[in-house]
Amino acid sequence: MLHEDILIYKDDILRIASIPKSSIDLIITSPPYNIDIHYSTHNDDVSCSDYLEFTEAWLKKCYSFARDDGRFCLNIPLDKNKGGQQAVCADITNIAKKVGWSYHSTIIWNEGNISRRTAWGSWMSASAPYVIAPVEVIVVLYKNCWKKNNGRKENDITKLDKWGVGAGGHPAPFPIELPKRCIKLFSFVGDTILDPFLGSGSTLIAASLHKRKGIGIDIDKKYWGQFTTRNKKELL
Repeated sequence: MLHEDILIYKDDILRIASIPKSSIDLIITSPPYNIDIHYSTHNDDVSCSDYLEFTEAWLKKCYSFARDDGRFCLNIPLDKNKGGQQAVCADITNIAKKVGWSYHSTIIWNEGNISRRTAWGSWMSASAPYVIAPVEVIVVLYKNCWKKNNGRKENDITKLDKWGVGAGGHPAPFPIELPKRCIKLFSFVGDTILDPFLGSGSTLIAASLHKRKGIGIDIDKKYWGQFTTRNKKELL
């Protein structure tokens, strides 16, 4: 492990029973998008209704893990067109509010390796065009109160530039710069950070580098197993 305060569970967010309720200061994650990404152990191509039902279930589970002043940084696409046009951000934000989360704000970041673009339908025609926004968003939520009352109240916030970052390495890459910025902006040194869809481990690496406790959950060790052998210096 990179840090003695890092825990990784090979488990399912919907079934895990190892994390105490009301124990997490900040949740940071990028969940499956349901756009047929080829994960090893997860079907990322289900019906829209099944996907939204799954989303509600795991958001509810995360809500139970958060402290009263717990915060949630949820990285999702603004919209998608696979399987029909879907307002992903709006749908998931509404579900989060339904299960109890309160909305605070939305951070828009530019993907460094963006490939989505306007499509013309028929060539240079207004017949049936579609537009996919070349951005992703981080929806910032909180449980019961926005002002943090728990923790050491030791800050390490630094000046943040434009949220434009690159990504790579995992079938659904989550660049380390994103959890790093969220951790420094929305948590205190020593706080406990949770990523319920750990993937390649970016959130826990950022937590370790910035003196937070980290908990990660993922059903597939193939990706996060690589995380335990990484060199911190490569990520600074």
